[in-house]
Amino acid sequence: MSLPKGLAEEVSKNLVMVARLIDEDPEQAYAYSRIALRLASRVAAVREAAGFAAYANQKYAEAIAEFRAAKRMTGSVELWPVIADCERGLGRPERALAMAGEPEVQKLDKAGQVEMRLVAAGARRDMDQLDAAIVTLQSPELASSSVQPWTARLRYAYADALLAAGREDEAREWFAKTLEADKDGATDASDRLAELDGVEFVDASADDSDDSDDADVEVEDEFDDEDEDDDDPEVAAAERASDQAEYYDEDDDEYEGDADVDADGDVDVTDEIVVLDEDEDEDDDRRDGGVRDEG
Repeated sequence: MSLPKGLAEEVSKNLVMVARLIDEDPEQAYAYSRIALRLASRVAAVREAAGFAAYANQKYAEAIAEFRAAKRMTGSVELWPVIADCERGLGRPERALAMAGEPEVQKLDKAGQVEMRLVAAGARRDMDQLDAAIVTLQSPELASSSVQPWTARLRYAYADALLAAGREDEAREWFAKTLEADKDGATDASDRLAELDGVEFVDASADDSDDSDDADVEVEDEFDDEDEDDDDPEVAAAERASDQAEYYDEDDDEYEGDADVDADGDVDVTDEIVVLDEDEDEDDDRRDGGVRDEG
């Protein structure tokens, strides 16, 4: 269906935003898809984009409706596997399995047939049929040594099914094969393989933060201990007595009380000024009765 130029441009902008956001912000992608849908609901590409946006937001019933509408408009069966997966999402794995046996599957290209196999295996697992799921995934595509766009996902699904069935050695082998094919890091095969090998990853930044927190606690405890000593009346009295004994030392000529007083009892301001060191300044502060700020 052709659209006026201005309308077509507006629809195109919204479809671009759907494609750009569908992985990182599916809710926003869904919002753009609804705008495109209001503008051009009779365009197959719009219905398909709306279907994928709904699918990304787990709105499976809505996604099925949009995908089927797109299928009617184009006559293509390429959306058949994702429609079947929506049936799984709605808790109807039996319908997904039934779709896997329909003639439409034979019309799919190789990628579509592999996708349909993955959906069917998932439906088997939904029904707790692990052995059947494993058999479903065993195919020429799985055994092939060539790497195709679907290879990593197919191997990963097989490894995961083997692990669920308790076949750890085989699962490890297939996770390793998945890693060989997964050049773009589309799966977490490396993490799964590490788990099977008993490797634990430690967040170094978290450890540094914990060490810093511990150090802060130790410093706070140290200052708390000092504050407790300062608040102890007996300790404070002992410190004052020690300061006074040091200040009024009879053997210290520098502190003779009448050395600088004349006969009239006045202080001779012409006497030499004594420069006190820092320790003596601190003693003066204590003598004057002031509390020194420790901070």
